[in-house]
Amino acid sequence: MAILGTRGIPANYGGFETFAEELSIRLAARGHDVTVYCRSNNIQFKGKKYKGVSLVVLPTIGTKYLDTVFHSFLSVFHAIPSRFDAMLICNAANAIFAAIPRIFFTPVALNVDGLERNRKKWGFAGRTYYELSEYLSTIIPNVIVTDASVIRDYYMQRYQAPSVMIAYGTRCDREQTTQVLDQLHVIPRGYVLYVSRLEPENNAHLVIEAYAAVRTDMPLLIVGDAPYAHEYIARLKSTSDSRVRFTGGIYGTGYRELQSHAAVYIQATEVGGTHPALVEAMGAGNCVIAYDTPENREVVADCGFLFKDTAELTRQIQRTIDDPAAMNPLREKAQARARALYSWDGITDQYEKLFEDMKHSS
Repeated sequence: MAILGTRGIPANYGGFETFAEELSIRLAARGHDVTVYCRSNNIQFKGKKYKGVSLVVLPTIGTKYLDTVFHSFLSVFHAIPSRFDAMLICNAANAIFAAIPRIFFTPVALNVDGLERNRKKWGFAGRTYYELSEYLSTIIPNVIVTDASVIRDYYMQRYQAPSVMIAYGTRCDREQTTQVLDQLHVIPRGYVLYVSRLEPENNAHLVIEAYAAVRTDMPLLIVGDAPYAHEYIARLKSTSDSRVRFTGGIYGTGYRELQSHAAVYIQATEVGGTHPALVEAMGAGNCVIAYDTPENREVVADCGFLFKDTAELTRQIQRTIDDPAAMNPLREKAQARARALYSWDGITDQYEKLFEDMKHSS
């Protein structure tokens, strides 16, 4: 089978890339022949195989509007001669390209992610394209995959289109090492963590504003970057709060170390389905505070705290810092919920069944 529509693996960008890596290496370990398509402007790995997964690196046009669609266009045409049993295409923007393998009788699942057209980075043309792509998602691929019940319900209510709901996954253990903490000069449970692409709807500015009123010497680590948000990032970095530290993107073991040892993790995104960093924080046994959206409520349930504005976020952060021992039961509860609902092994079970069903029904 093939996974298309991401920047590729090893993951060094965002949630879809981590998803492609975690899913593909597990499927390969179970004996499946798996290929992941990668973008030439993103992958530094030089091998043709990564942990049993075949890699195909193709060129792209590295601009905000063309990067995803141009690479996906090339990928589906490259994939046709291989006659894969099934394809998984990521991102609703790629819905139109599902038509190509369908013509050649290759079954296609499309993971639509969240409601991308709501992101502030898109102008009128981008929002219109994504809205069209939402509709095409309901008629071209064999199967729509949604990663949250809120997104599943949206597609059913707006388009009367059923979907298979498979959540994003996480590892459900803690990294005991502290190498990246040592490099950043922070100590376990001695920092507050925020992770996201630094784009306006992910609300890093709101987190920084709320943190200004928190009474603590702990640093706030802002982990992430974004290739097309230079003005916004510059505005974030103009803060005069010396406790706020921007680390850039951190991946792999270093990222898991940060999730495992934070005093508290803040999820402030307001667009999307199941947010990867949120379930990863829960899987690492972290105390979590999340923006009060239907998607985040679905993930967190009663295993963390929610906030609606900066004042409430300030109070929740202060609460976790002032009484860290009281957070331990929530940490354990969050990890247990992640283990029950979001473990990568369980998510792989669901995708494996989906691909088998697609293969036999085609």
